[in-house]
Amino acid sequence: MDKVTLRALRIFRDYVLITFGCLVYCLAWTQIFVPNGIISGGITGLCTVIQYGTGFNMAYSYAIANVLLLVMGFLVLGKSFGFRTIYALIVISIMLDVLPLMGLPTLELKEGVLNPMIAAMVEAIGISILLDKGSSSGGTDIIALIMNKYWPITPGTVYMVLDILIIASLLLVPGKTVDDMVYGYIAVIVFSLGLDYILIGRKSSVQIMVFSEKYAEIADYINKAMDRGVTALNAVGWYSQSEKKVLLILVRRSEMSLVTNKIKRVDPKAFVAVTPVKDVYGEGFEEIKTGIKIKKSAE
Repeated sequence: MDKVTLRALRIFRDYVLITFGCLVYCLAWTQIFVPNGIISGGITGLCTVIQYGTGFNMAYSYAIANVLLLVMGFLVLGKSFGFRTIYALIVISIMLDVLPLMGLPTLELKEGVLNPMIAAMVEAIGISILLDKGSSSGGTDIIALIMNKYWPITPGTVYMVLDILIIASLLLVPGKTVDDMVYGYIAVIVFSLGLDYILIGRKSSVQIMVFSEKYAEIADYINKAMDRGVTALNAVGWYSQSEKKVLLILVRRSEMSLVTNKIKRVDPKAFVAVTPVKDVYGEGFEEIKTGIKIKKSAE
């Protein structure tokens, strides 16, 4: 299969996943948030407040509100981001309008506080799929991605800060109470924590130190099969006073099982120490984000 075909298949797969992410996101709103008269944050939350107050369909206000923000996404995040987000915006706008007409079951639990919590987790899953594929549901998603591109600020933190006033605006709607606003804040907190757990937790890294007589075979596997760097440190066993090699390896948490399983197969007696690492910057990991673009001097 040639490179063009493979690239086309990857793009098709991404758009299928984007569509699924849009569906999950919309179901959180049409089947849980709105039926229970509660909201979360973001532009969708603001549009829901407008619907509660005026009856204007949130699907239409959602589409209108995102046009200007989409221009910002084009300018800062590039055309690829823009095209994928345009697709997501169209799909979400249609789904927000069509799903309520399909007669799908809604979730309305008697224990009221559970409704925003479950809705927020479903919403976080949908948004994480979109962000992972370079797309967005628009609105504050665009702002979150722009800030995360230049500053080391997690998307969940950006959402939480921007959503405070949107949730508070629910009190402007006749009939809404402080309880409704509190439910909205609960949803925002659960959404932010859930989003960070899905996106950041999956990308977190670990430092592995390996003490083994078969260090060369283990290092070759990490270096060649996993395309990860390995550092062999000189060490001296204090009891035996013999020189040894200790492997220092940095990998994604999701790759840790591959490394440890290989070590176990090669040397069941190997001593392995695993330490969580918050941030790793460099090739194969994260890019250092300073918020400042450095111009290269002319040679």
